[in-house]
Amino acid sequence: LDDPQVPFQSRPFSRQCFHALKLIKRDCLPSLHTAGWASTAAVPRITTHYTIHPRDKDKRWEGVNMERFAEEADVVIVGGGPAGLSAAIRLKQLAAEQGKEIRVCLVEKASQIGAHTLSGACLEPRSLEELFPDWKERGAPLHTPVTEDKFGILTKKSRIPVPILPGLPMVNHGNYIVRLGHFVRWLGEQAEALGVELYPGYAAAEVLFHEDGSVKGIATNDVGIQKDGAPKATFERGLELHAKVTVFAEGCHGHLAKQLYAKYNLREKCQAQSYGIGLKELWTIDEKKWKPGRVEHTVGWPLDRHTYGGSFLYHLNEGEPLVALGFVVGLDYQNPYLNPFREFQRWKHHPTVESTLEGGKRIAYGARALNEGGLQSIPKLTFPGGLLIGCSPGLMNVPKIKGTHTAMKSGMLASEAIFSQLTNENLQSKTIGLDVQEYEENLKKSWVWKELYSVRNIRPSCHSMLGVYGGMIYTGIFYWLLRGKEPWTLKHPGNFIIS
Repeated sequence: LDDPQVPFQSRPFSRQCFHALKLIKRDCLPSLHTAGWASTAAVPRITTHYTIHPRDKDKRWEGVNMERFAEEADVVIVGGGPAGLSAAIRLKQLAAEQGKEIRVCLVEKASQIGAHTLSGACLEPRSLEELFPDWKERGAPLHTPVTEDKFGILTKKSRIPVPILPGLPMVNHGNYIVRLGHFVRWLGEQAEALGVELYPGYAAAEVLFHEDGSVKGIATNDVGIQKDGAPKATFERGLELHAKVTVFAEGCHGHLAKQLYAKYNLREKCQAQSYGIGLKELWTIDEKKWKPGRVEHTVGWPLDRHTYGGSFLYHLNEGEPLVALGFVVGLDYQNPYLNPFREFQRWKHHPTVESTLEGGKRIAYGARALNEGGLQSIPKLTFPGGLLIGCSPGLMNVPKIKGTHTAMKSGMLASEAIFSQLTNENLQSKTIGLDVQEYEENLKKSWVWKELYSVRNIRPSCHSMLGVYGGMIYTGIFYWLLRGKEPWTLKHPGNFIIS
């Protein structure tokens, strides 16, 4: 092949290619290799977090003051959503009723209370009525009572209406369509009026522990750090908030809750959590197409029967023709090429949806994760020094697509159990951080647990050969007739275990 006496053009094509590759390897690759090393050396190492590259081993952090300022409170709440705010409000209500002084601090990562809460939800007011029986007089932003309930199965070009029988989870009579961000902001105002210390703009970055292993509190995030992980001249250490009890209301898949699951083995006796993603938009539409109070849900196209998911479209009455629409996809879908966002866009082009949106304008959008495991996936809720409430442990009623009312009630129950321990003069705690086990016991006696138990088999029933339609058949037969009293509990893979 390399015989210099043989002209290059006379050699077979394969040999020509082989010869050319040898020349490239000899003449080009060494210089490319050297250039690659040179360019790598010129680029500074990008650090992402001190857990990846510890600061005590990073010369850029030498001499930086790492001392944190600490504050003491009775209760610290992580998360300013419906659950966390309801817990804070209920604590202050109980303290006022009994003439006790309790310091309650709440940290929220959003710059303002409610800023990270996606608008558009169908709210069941049961917990709100328990928390504030006079919520109407207080001006709660519930302006749109549900007046019309529609459910259907979509095909590519049409919609098959499905009757909503009384007692089924999708019945929304008595509920309200709300802009949830506005509702959460209102809850924040009520909490502040009662004396709760709100700290928006401060994310809880770290769980602190006592030497006995109980939770001591949390530390907020450090500020003034460059993109490459080096401290700026404006660097400030986060604040430590210590408490007798720390309430974690982070929402779905919170990063602190994940640490607590591992440290206290909270998932030892429950099934693995399953998740969904909810994509949501807010539109202004043509006033002629606006039907305030209408609630629409669909399943089917563009998803296949083995992909759990569906849509919602709510007509709000907020002084202008607004609709909140969204698309939920279970993240256990089998098709690895499925793109939830693209499926959402396809759904918006369905004739029955496009006719509503045509001529309108999208004014807001967002997405959030959802816990879909239900009762089978709820972990142990209490541990020394802290507890979990709301969507953090996964208290959402999946068939209803509602979790605000259960989240609020869990926060209220947690506060009642915490207050009982804080005011018990004869209490003898085994750890410095209080272990409020009564909270989990009370939750299991409440209507929240009864509600979640009654729908426990609906989501797992969608794993049959019929997929989502099998779940609808199961709901229509067993749930409607037995109201969740069937003597079995389905696992998420589809197997039966006896209750």
